[in-house]
Amino acid sequence: MKRTVARLAVYSLLLLAAAAQAQERVVTVWWAQWAPADALQELGNDFQKETGIAVKVHQIPWPSYQEQVFLNFGNKQTDFDIVVGDSQWIGRGATKGLYLELTDWLPTAVDLKTIHPRAAKYLCEYPPGSGKYFAAPCETDALGFVYRKDWFEDPANQAAFKAKYGRELKTPDTWAEFRNLAEFFHHPDQKRYGCSLLTGREYDSIVMGFQPFLWSWGGSWGDPATFAVKGYLNTPQAAEALQFLKDMLAFTPPGGSNADYFVNLEAFSNGSTAMVLDYFPFYPGIVASMGTQVGFFMMPGKDGKRAISLGGQGFSISTKTPAAQQDLAKQFIAWFQKPEVQQKWIAYPGSFTANTALLKSEAFAKAAPYNPTFAASLDYLQDFWNVPAYNELLGKAVLYLGEALDGVKTPQAALDQLAEEHELIMQQAGLLK
Repeated sequence: MKRTVARLAVYSLLLLAAAAQAQERVVTVWWAQWAPADALQELGNDFQKETGIAVKVHQIPWPSYQEQVFLNFGNKQTDFDIVVGDSQWIGRGATKGLYLELTDWLPTAVDLKTIHPRAAKYLCEYPPGSGKYFAAPCETDALGFVYRKDWFEDPANQAAFKAKYGRELKTPDTWAEFRNLAEFFHHPDQKRYGCSLLTGREYDSIVMGFQPFLWSWGGSWGDPATFAVKGYLNTPQAAEALQFLKDMLAFTPPGGSNADYFVNLEAFSNGSTAMVLDYFPFYPGIVASMGTQVGFFMMPGKDGKRAISLGGQGFSISTKTPAAQQDLAKQFIAWFQKPEVQQKWIAYPGSFTANTALLKSEAFAKAAPYNPTFAASLDYLQDFWNVPAYNELLGKAVLYLGEALDGVKTPQAALDQLAEEHELIMQQAGLLK
């Protein structure tokens, strides 16, 4: 009897150990709160069915996402195994030892030749173009415009526009054409507005919104080789770009001088605004609610120059999670990169692959009305600094760009001061050559 009881006790302990081990086979992913994160959870459920390894996608509202992630990195062990981190975070994650280096492993998980070069450069590598990987592709993203297609196609509007501007009413290819359209559709007495651009002071919206103007006018944030800023960011052309953005505020809804991603979504979904700028993964809800009333167009350009703010995030594995969890994370990331899984991924609204063949596929083009415009935008993507001092650079940019739009400083004065501040930050970070 004693032997039987002992055997039963040992057997019970083994069962408990096995159950505990099974419970531990969970990969925790942190991401921001939006449609692609919902899709990732659904794919995670498929992964669990295939492997027995559960995936838990914890979503955090965008305004507090960065803060919560880096506060968690301050702990001895993170609450996540994988963070789907913004492109600009990778420098900090790589140099501060927060992101596991994936240089040797990533080529075994995905054929890097299949990845769009802009996605590899900005989402996965640090420094960009170095061939050192600290993230795997997850969500590619870009800024683009949603517009009231029904307003553009209205015969009365078409006749009135042609009479006033001498050309057909159609989506713009240049910023000059965009300005005409914004002016034409702006009727504040009727509570109809021409456009809403990204000017918000929370996180990075004003910076992402200014960049396409900066680059199209021939300016830049600085020299990527030397990290010099003065003479790049504060040129007359850059000041002209900022002035153009400021002038466009005359055609925005009330509050248009401080409009972030979510204000813009509201400005469009409430039916008041003709053209709105935002990131493509925010558009599934608009399509679901407004259907064929809406269309999409790529960022306009100037004098043959077109540049678009890159968005998107890569999978990075925390160095502050146990080795066993890192291995589970790699299993999930490798599974996600499989072509057949990526085929499922692109079927979800707002879920954008980095696989170039899939981006060009008929299946992707037909999956959502904004997908063709998104795919056409990728070759024009550029990004803000992703150096370890990114957050300090971002904060100064938000401050001085905001002062220019608010009329506290002239665009030239704002950019002169911003260039001084940015170059000082680069020098203090040991980057300036």
